[in-house]
Amino acid sequence: MTTKRKRLHGKVAKVIKSVVPSQPETAQIEIEEAEDLYREVRIVNEVSDEHGDKAALKPGAEVDVVVEADSNATIKKPA
Repeated sequence: MTTKRKRLHGKVAKVIKSVVPSQPETAQIEIEEAEDLYREVRIVNEVSDEHGDKAALKPGAEVDVVVEADSNATIKKPA
């Protein structure tokens, strides 16, 4: 099955420490191409490489946000 995807560019605006030590910190990412009201997303601040080694994002880091869906979950846009 094939997939369709869109890559959006963003920047880590800030890293938010959790008030509860057992909870992970959060990275707030500002997505440049998003609409004004939906420009910011927050995710658990954990990324990994192809070997599974984990790391955390730093404030100011340039990132790509990828939206991906199976082809059967999309419709063809008119030309």
